[in-house]
Amino acid sequence: MDKKLLRNALIPVIAWIVLTLIPVPQGLQPHAWYYFALFVGVILGVLLEPIPAAAVGMIGVTLAAALQLVSTNPGDALKWALSGFSNGTVWLIFVAYMFALGYEKTGLGRRIALFLVKHLGKKTLGLGYAIALSDLVLAPFIPSNTARSGGTIYPIIENIPKLYGSAPGETSRKIGSYIMWTALATTCVTSSLFLTGLAPNLMALELVSKTVKVTITWREWFLGFLPVGALLLICLPYLVYKIYPPEIKSSENVPAWAREELAKMGKVARNELMMAGLAFIALVLWIFGGSWFDATTVALMVFSLMIVVGIIKWSDILGHKQAWNVLVWFATLVTLADGLRLVGFLKWFSAIAADAMKGMPVMWMVVLFVAIFFLVHYMFASLTGHTSALLPVFLATAMVVPGMPIKLLALLLCYTLGMMGILTPYATGPSPIYYGSGYIPPKDFWRLGLIFGLIFLVVFLVVDVPYLRWYIY
Repeated sequence: MDKKLLRNALIPVIAWIVLTLIPVPQGLQPHAWYYFALFVGVILGVLLEPIPAAAVGMIGVTLAAALQLVSTNPGDALKWALSGFSNGTVWLIFVAYMFALGYEKTGLGRRIALFLVKHLGKKTLGLGYAIALSDLVLAPFIPSNTARSGGTIYPIIENIPKLYGSAPGETSRKIGSYIMWTALATTCVTSSLFLTGLAPNLMALELVSKTVKVTITWREWFLGFLPVGALLLICLPYLVYKIYPPEIKSSENVPAWAREELAKMGKVARNELMMAGLAFIALVLWIFGGSWFDATTVALMVFSLMIVVGIIKWSDILGHKQAWNVLVWFATLVTLADGLRLVGFLKWFSAIAADAMKGMPVMWMVVLFVAIFFLVHYMFASLTGHTSALLPVFLATAMVVPGMPIKLLALLLCYTLGMMGILTPYATGPSPIYYGSGYIPPKDFWRLGLIFGLIFLVVFLVVDVPYLRWYIY
C-alpha cells in the first residue's frame, strides 16, 4: 500500500482509539463519548479519503449500529443506521444531479452556458457576478437552497467550465473551481438574507416565538441582515477570485467562439424545449407550490416526467455513479450527525459552553453564543437538525442571563443558519452537490470552508451586532 494512503487510513483509526481511551467527561454518558470518538474518526476519514468518502460514511454508520452506540435495541439501531436514506434533502440532492443530466443530454445546458459566455465570458469575474446575481434573484422565492442552487443553478453552470477546457481533476483550477465555489458561497449568503431563502429560517422563527415569545416579520428579518448581506454579495465573487483564483482570468476569443458554437447548434430542439418546460414547472412549483408540495416532491415529480418523456433513460440513471455516490455519502453523514443529538452529546456540549461564559459582560456573551452556535455546525449535516437541536437550548440558556437582549440574540443566531452552510462538504443541501462535482478537491473544500466561514462570521459580528443594537433598540 502507498505510504500516504496508509497514513491517511491510520490517522482516523488512531484518533478514534485515542479519544475512546480518554476518560469520559463528567456529565456525559459513556456511550455518548464513544459515539463522538467514532464521529471524529469518520470526519477525518472523509477529509483524508483513504477510501471513497461514501464508503467511510457507510463504515461509520455500520460500526455505530453494530456497537449499539445509539440504541441497544438491534432493530432500532438498524432503523437509525438507514434513516438518512429517507431524508428528503438527500433525495433532492440526488434529483439535482438528474436535472443536470437532463440539461446535458438534451443540450439545453450547453446552449444556456454558451449564451452566458457569449455575453459575459470575456472576464471570469463577470461570470462570477452573473452566478451570484442569479441566486440573489431566485432566493426570496425558493425556500429550499438545494432546489435553488443545486436544482436550478448547478445544472446550468456545470456546463461552463467545459467550454474553457476545465474539467474535474488537473484542469479544474482553470475556471471550474472558481465558478463552483462562488455559487456555493453565494447561496449561503442569500439563504441568510431572506427569511424565505432557507426552509430552516422559518422553523427557527417558530422556535424563537415559542421559546422566548419574540415575533420577527419578513421585513424585519431582511432589513436586519441587509448591511451584511449586501456587503458580502458585492464582495464575494471578487473575494473568491483573489483567495481561490482561476487560472483563466480573461479570454477575448471565447465569446466569439461561443457565438459560433451557438450558430452551429441551430434552432432549439424538441428535447431542449421539453427540458426547459419541465425545469420551468419545477421552478414555479418551488416558488408557489409550497402549500401543496414539498420541494423534494416537486423534484421527484419532474424527475419522473423526465423519464416518461424520454429525456433520460433508466440506464442513464443507473450509470450515474456520481449521483449514487453522493446519495450514499450524504445519507450516512446525515445519520451520523443526527446521532450526536440522539446520544445527548450536543446538549451536553452546549450546556458546558454556556456554563463557561458565566460572569462575562452581556455583549461578550452574545458574541460567544453566536460564534459557538455557528462553529458547532461542523458536527451537523443538517441545518434543520442543528436548528431543532440547539436553538431552543441556546435561547433558554440566554433567558436566565440578566440584561440579555433576547431579540438581538435570537436574530443573530437565526441569521447564521444560511452562512454556516459554507463550513463543510455536508453543511447544507447544495454543499455535497458542489463537492461531488469534482472541481474542488476535498482538502481545498475544507480549507476554503474554514476561511470563508471565518470571513462570514467576523464580518457578520463586526457589522451586524452594532447595527442591530441600533436597529432594534
